Amino acid sequence: MGCVEIVMERTSPEAGAVVMRPPLARKPIDPDAALVEQLRRQDARGAEALVDAYGSRVYRLAIRVTGNASDAEEVVQDALWSAVRKIDTFRGDSAFGSWLYRIVANAAYQKLRGQRRRSEISLDDVLPAFHEDGAHAAPIEDWSPKVNDPARRIEIRQALSAALDGLSASDRTAVILRDAEGFSMAEVAVTLGLSVANAKTRVHRARLFLRQRLSDSLQ
Repeated sequence: MGCVEIVMERTSPEAGAVVMRPPLARKPIDPDAALVEQLRRQDARGAEALVDAYGSRVYRLAIRVTGNASDAEEVVQDALWSAVRKIDTFRGDSAFGSWLYRIVANAAYQKLRGQRRRSEISLDDVLPAFHEDGAHAAPIEDWSPKVNDPARRIEIRQALSAALDGLSASDRTAVILRDAEGFSMAEVAVTLGLSVANAKTRVHRARLFLRQRLSDSLQ
């Protein structure tokens, strides 16, 4: 356990009173500080170290967003190279890993967006109807208890994959970053170039869309 440094100051020599000041907050050390320094120095081993440290992790993120192994590999290659080239733009306001994930997520989103997927459909065609007060016009079947049925897990994964394919690039990326990758709403917004309110809207409607499609598939 680290020691806590207390700063003491006498208010006046005569009174001899001592004021206890709270310790100054110390910025946590980024575990990737050595890697970042390698990249800043343009050390030839830096790029290799970056791939070793993050290659498999960012690939999982890329394939979740793109849904395609070939596209994910291309995204990772381009994004890691971009991180190497733009390392001087990393100011250390957040952890290096968070900064890198945003680069990869944005690259995957742009890749998906550029494909203009033919399978995209209107959310209005599948989302439940709402009354003016925001309440559902008809109840949505609760499919969640069925998830624990081992016999249906493969079916559920297939249904979820198909449902994700039906989302727009922005809605798909938003819900994956938030629910699968654990991005904060602020990080989702920055990655997609949206306001936080808009990011929340996209995640919410994507969740409704997925829930509706899964309900239909599992009935």
